[in-house]
Amino acid sequence: MKTILITGGGSGIGRLTARRFLDGGWKVGLIGRRESALAETADGHPDALILPCDVTDEAAVDAAFARAVAEWGRLDVLFNNAGAILISRLIDEISWQDWQGVARVNIDGMFLCARAAFRQMRRQDPMGGRIINNGSIASEAPRPGSVPYTVSKHAVTGLTRTLALDGRPFNIACGQIDAGNAATEMITGVATQGAPQADGSIRPEPVMDAANVSEAVFHMANLPEGANVLHMTVMATNMPFVGRG
Repeated sequence: MKTILITGGGSGIGRLTARRFLDGGWKVGLIGRRESALAETADGHPDALILPCDVTDEAAVDAAFARAVAEWGRLDVLFNNAGAILISRLIDEISWQDWQGVARVNIDGMFLCARAAFRQMRRQDPMGGRIINNGSIASEAPRPGSVPYTVSKHAVTGLTRTLALDGRPFNIACGQIDAGNAATEMITGVATQGAPQADGSIRPEPVMDAANVSEAVFHMANLPEGANVLHMTVMATNMPFVGRG
């Protein structure tokens, strides 16, 4: 039975993806700060492993990965999913604390979890595995007033591409999924109150079922050895992206 660790497993895309993999016959480790939310995701499933952990805490991340490997013997996939956002504002209205709050989760947390996964995949026998990073379409085209989030997601793309290269000698594949307007708690207002547009207006946007993202991650994780999706965009068909700006 294959194994996967999912960060941000207590809600949104993380929760949907965890349940998709459990339904698909995988052993799933759920990483997140709120143990009660992780337990709700697991819903008593015997193949779910609850791992309360703040992804910005180096020692906690390493301990969570060690516990999963002790339980399973190996790690096949990491879905590096945990993320944070900041409501729209201009750069001179962003406090240092707000910047750090996004960067610590979206950059530091991504790094710490990818490092722990890479370390394990490099040393296990047989060697190898797959890391899937959750980026965003903001890694290509920003929304107005999104400096912390957009910068962090560009960093995720840099992490993805570098690990895809560095992992080659160790049979470690790395890919990235960029979701656009997946209907989760994080973007509840996009379809109702609206989102900032490049012309300064606020307009509602189309959204899609977030299960499309979890299905895409499941596809990426199940590719055979020697094949990799380096970059996948899954988006609400008619949302402003290609024409954004």
